[in-house]
Parts: sequence; C-alpha cells; structure tokens
Amino acid sequence: MRPILDPLLLTPGPLTTTLRTKQAMLHDWGSWDSAFNRITGELCSQLLGIAGGGDSHVCVPLQGSGTFAVEAALGTLVPRDGKVLVPNQGAYCARILRILGVLGRAAVDLPTPEDQAIDPAAIDAALAADAAITHVAVVHCETGTGVLNPLAEIARVTAARGRALIIDAMSSFGALPVDARTLPFDALIAASGKCLEGVPGMGFAIVRRQAMQASAGNCHSLALDLHDQWAYLERTTQWRFTPPTHVVVALAEALAQYFEEGGCGARGERYAANCSRLVQGMRGLGLRPLLAPQVQAPIIVTFHAPAHPAWNFQAFYEGVRERGFILYPGKLTRIETFRIGCIGALTPHDMDQVVAAIGATLRDMGVLPRA
Repeated sequence: MRPILDPLLLTPGPLTTTLRTKQAMLHDWGSWDSAFNRITGELCSQLLGIAGGGDSHVCVPLQGSGTFAVEAALGTLVPRDGKVLVPNQGAYCARILRILGVLGRAAVDLPTPEDQAIDPAAIDAALAADAAITHVAVVHCETGTGVLNPLAEIARVTAARGRALIIDAMSSFGALPVDARTLPFDALIAASGKCLEGVPGMGFAIVRRQAMQASAGNCHSLALDLHDQWAYLERTTQWRFTPPTHVVVALAEALAQYFEEGGCGARGERYAANCSRLVQGMRGLGLRPLLAPQVQAPIIVTFHAPAHPAWNFQAFYEGVRERGFILYPGKLTRIETFRIGCIGALTPHDMDQVVAAIGATLRDMGVLPRA
C-alpha cells in the first residue's frame, strides 16, 4: 500500500507525476532568458510532432489550465458573427457552451446521451439543417463519464460540410493517436497536466496555420488572444506575459520520459492496461462500469455507486484517501456514480492496490461484508 503522505492521484488531472518531473521544478528560470526560450521552442516543436503537425500547423502555448486554452481557442478562432455546433454529452461539452455564451458567440446545443458516443450522422444532419453554423466544437474524451468519441468520423462529416472543427483533446492528447496530416481540424486543445504527465498550469493549441493567420482581431480578450500570443512568439521567441516557467520545464522533462517510454502508442497501451485491470478488479467487488466497453476510453472509468443504504460518497472518498489514494471528488452524471482515473505515472499494479483500498473501505462502511 502506498504511504498516506504520498497519495496516488486517481484523477484525470492533476495526476501523479514521476520524481524526475518533480525535480525539474527545483530550478529558477528567467522568462526572457535565451535558454528558457529554447525550451519553449523545443516544447512546441515536440507537441506539434505528437499531433502530426508540420508547416501546416502551429503550436501556441498559453498560461493557465486547459479551460483557459479552450476559451482562448474559441474566442480567437470563431469570428464574432460565427456559430458553433456543440454535441453535448456531459460536463465539459456543457462548459464549452457556457464559454460561448459568455463570449457572445452563437451556439447550437446538440444533446447526446451521456453514456453514448457522439453520432457523426447527427452532426451531419445538424450542419445540413443550419447553413449559419461555421464551426463544430467537440470533446474527444468526455471525462464526465469517460466516453470516447469517434473523432475521425466527426472530422470527416464536418469537413465534408465545409465547416471548421475545434477539438477539446484535453484528456486524450498524447495517449490516443491524432494525426493532423489525415484528420482535418482547425484547432486541437490540450494541457500540460494530463496524458503528457506534466503538472497543471499550461494549456496549448495546435492550430491550422491558415486559420491562425485569419483570426487576427477576433478575440474578446488581451490575455487569451491566441493570435497575438502566436505572433509575439514568432517574432521574439518569448511569451507575451510572464510564463509558468516551472510548469514549462516540468513538461519538457515529462516529454523526455514520454518519448523514452515509446510515445503515444506505449502511453496508450499502459493506460489501457490500467483501465482493464481496474475494471476487472472492481467487477470482483461487484461494482459495474457505467459505460459499454466499446465507448469506454482508457482515461477515466465511471462506476455505478453501490445500491446500499450504507453508501455515502464522502465517507468512501475519505476512507480511500486514508489508504493512500485520491479519487475524483463527486459525480457529474445524472445517476449516482463515482469516477476513477487511469492516467498519470501509474501501473496495473497500482490499480490492484487501489482496488484493494476500495474493497477495504467498502467493508469498513458496511457496504460489503467482511471477509
């Protein structure tokens, strides 16, 4: 069992990082220093490479959490008279709709059941019915439940209708393959503290170069203007405003380990093994996943809460935490569930340990009989 003072994070970010990544943050960096600027440039080049981008795309880093980068991309790339179709299947899709409302951008809410993948045919029909829609904004992996959406098919129907695609790949980038050479999109947005296993504090957008060039003057904000951030980086190699230096160098070190592990394929395989071991162990405790296997992403798993009068999520959370593991606090689904993440510097053995901790906690609560 892990020491209580060093709990594992079973969340989709922040997540457990390696000692090497933590040690990278022990040094101070000048934000205008040439050495730090080189790290930024190399980082952006590596992120572009993971996305299959080249001269056709640019990588723009941004201070803040992933939501900062999502708002920046929407506010920069969607013209003020644009209109965005949002397939809505959970909390992070709903957040995109809320951002668009705050930005004053027109939006179309396309409801999708929270336990099902987005239907590309429904997107196609919505685009056919409304010629005013300029963009589709989709969440690749909706971590409210863990649903994996058919990104290639969504991109295909969006491109066939002549509309632009903006992808929230926050919880999938780096573990699930995306190739800008074959997948048409205007922007893909992710962050440092997810599948790349850095620490939170930096978002980034992989943007089609022509879309970026055409976006000058769209943004509602100075700080969140991706076009201005990109143009300044291109001209000076520096961030416009004070960068999260420790976050940047931690991500650079995390990326070194990412490539040592074998890149996207190896990272995705480890997460899939974590997910499989977790689901198998939880079934042994009588706990069922919410999702069907064919739509389950290997990122985070949502489980039905026990139908038992002694069940109480807060007591459950505290009991598992006392045993060295931090779960995602609370639920985002309409029915009673809880979620366990599979990403971060975790192995299948760690998933065995968390299952053991959950079983012990449920027995202490009286939800499961004592052995």
